[in-house]
Amino acid sequence: MLHELDKHLPVAEAIAALLRPHAEVVIHDLETGNIHHIVNPLSRRQAGSSSMTEMEVASSLEASMIGPYRKTNWDRRQLRSVTAVLRNDASQPIGLLCINLDISAFEGAVAFIRQLIEFSPAPVLHSDLFKPEWKEVSGTILNAYLAANKLTQSAMMREDHLAVLRLLDEAGIFDMRGVMPHVAQLLHLSRSTIYNMLNEIRKNP
Repeated sequence: MLHELDKHLPVAEAIAALLRPHAEVVIHDLETGNIHHIVNPLSRRQAGSSSMTEMEVASSLEASMIGPYRKTNWDRRQLRSVTAVLRNDASQPIGLLCINLDISAFEGAVAFIRQLIEFSPAPVLHSDLFKPEWKEVSGTILNAYLAANKLTQSAMMREDHLAVLRLLDEAGIFDMRGVMPHVAQLLHLSRSTIYNMLNEIRKNP
């Protein structure tokens, strides 16, 4: 007889196939407290291993999704994780589907981009004579971040917007006059949201 969680196995296999080799996908059984199925394991775990870590994350099962949140792998690689709560026909939680994405390679790419930006000649960005250039630079920074993190702009989360705004600020974009409408349009954010995020970034350099 098939286990009730087995109907979710094709979903786990499909996600792992799309993101391989950068992500593991785990289905946890809430009844036993163990891993029911794991694909592309990055964490040295296997079916039947304890799900204690995920149980602690999913302290409340009222939501349908938990995260994304950060985890540290056994080899100290940083993982970006998200958990979906699996329910039976009676809407009772029976399992967790966790996707753990290894972001260490992407963080290295972002660091490389930061180094490139640091060597950009600052005077070019601080003159109104070069407005086309700073607009082009701001677009380049956004596109580089999306490419490094394999994101589409519609998939950007708050932390992604903060990261891009930090890069733009470090590049001197916000020293230009009249820049805010352009950045608001570029990131699809309101000006007030950008001002609030910039204040947050500058308070936590």
